[in-house]
Amino acid sequence: MTDQQFAANKWKTPFVFLVLSSVVMTLSFSGWMAMLNNFTIEAANFSGSEIGMLQSLREIPGFLAFTAIFLLLVIKEQNFALVSLCLLSIGVAITGFFPTEYGLYATTVLMSIGFHYFETVNQSLSLQWFTKEEAPQKLGKLISVKSMAALVVYGFIWLAFSYFNMEFVNAYMILGGLALAITLWLWLFMPKFPEKVVQHKKIILRKRYSLYYLLTFLSGARRQIFVVFAGFMMVEKFGYSVADISMLYMLNHLLNIYLAPKIGAWIGVVGERKALTLEYIGLILVFSGYALVENAYIGASLYIIDHIFFAMAIAVKTYFQKIADPKDIASNAGVSFSINHIAAVIIPATFGLVWLYNPSLVFFAGAGLAACSLIASQWINTQPEQKATSVA
Repeated sequence: MTDQQFAANKWKTPFVFLVLSSVVMTLSFSGWMAMLNNFTIEAANFSGSEIGMLQSLREIPGFLAFTAIFLLLVIKEQNFALVSLCLLSIGVAITGFFPTEYGLYATTVLMSIGFHYFETVNQSLSLQWFTKEEAPQKLGKLISVKSMAALVVYGFIWLAFSYFNMEFVNAYMILGGLALAITLWLWLFMPKFPEKVVQHKKIILRKRYSLYYLLTFLSGARRQIFVVFAGFMMVEKFGYSVADISMLYMLNHLLNIYLAPKIGAWIGVVGERKALTLEYIGLILVFSGYALVENAYIGASLYIIDHIFFAMAIAVKTYFQKIADPKDIASNAGVSFSINHIAAVIIPATFGLVWLYNPSLVFFAGAGLAACSLIASQWINTQPEQKATSVA
C-alpha cells in the first residue's frame, strides 16, 4: 500500500463517517431552528396557533421512529442514514421558498422525517461500530463535533443577517445545500462498512431492557422541560434578548467542545451507575434552582450547568450497549427514540397549562422526574454483560 492509499484509508473509517454525518445534521437542523421563529413571523405571518401546530407536526416523525426497523428490511443502515440526511438537507434547503402556512408544514415534516430517522440510525450505527470500551469517549467526541459545527452555523447566521442583510431563502439554501453536498460526498466516496452483527428486522422488546426504556422515557420528559420552559423563563422572567439567548447557546457549545469528550472518557472509567447518579442529583438541584431563582445571572448559570449534564446522557446509551444482544441494537434504537418522544407529545401542552397557574411547579415536576431517574438508576447492574448472559 502506498503512502497516499494509507492516508486515504485513514480517512475512510466508520468514525469519520459518523463525524461528517453529525456535521451534516448540525448544519441543517441547527440552522433551521435558529432562523425558524423569525422566519415564521416575518415571512409567513405566523401566530401562536400556527407555530404550535408546526411544532406538533415536527414531533410526529420522532414518535414514529420505531418504523425505521421496517425500512431496514429493504435498505442497509448506512444507506438509510444517508437517505435520511438527504431528506433533512433538502427539507431545510427549500424552506425559504415556501413562506406560507401549509408550505412550512410540508417542508417541516420532510425535514423532520430525515432528522428523526437519521438520529435513530445514527445511534444504532454508533453502538454497533464502537467497541464497549471506546464507545463513551467516542460518543463524547461526536457531541464535541456537533458543538463545533453549531458554533459555525450560529456565527454564519449572525454575520449573514447583521452585516449582509441576507434573505431567509438564501440562508436556508446555503446551509441546506452545503449539508446536501457533504451527504453526496459521503455516498460517493465513503466505503460501505460491513455489519459486525446482522440486525433483527422486527421490533424487539425484552424485559431485561425495561430499565433502559424507563430511563429513556424520563430523559425525554426532562429534556422537554429544559427545551420548552427553561429558555422561555429566561426571556419571560429575566427579559433576555435574542442576542442574550444566542450568547448562552454559544457558551454552551464552547463548553461542550472541551468537556464532552472528557465526560465520555470519565464515564468509561467510573461506570454508568455512578455517572448517572451524579447527573440526576445535579439535575434535581438545577430544576429546584429554576423554580426558586430570582437573579438573571444565577438563572443563566443554571441553564449552562443543565446543558453540560446533557453530555452525561451518553451513559444511558452505553449502558444499553453493554446489556443488549448485539442483534437488537437497530430495533431498539427506533423503539427508544419513540419512547423518548412520548414526552414530546405530552409535556409541552400539559405543562404549558401548569405554567399559567404557577411556573415554579413545572420545574419542581422536573426535579421530581430527576429524582425518579436517580432511584431507577440504582438498579443499573455494575456487571451488565454478565447479567445479559445469564438472562438471554
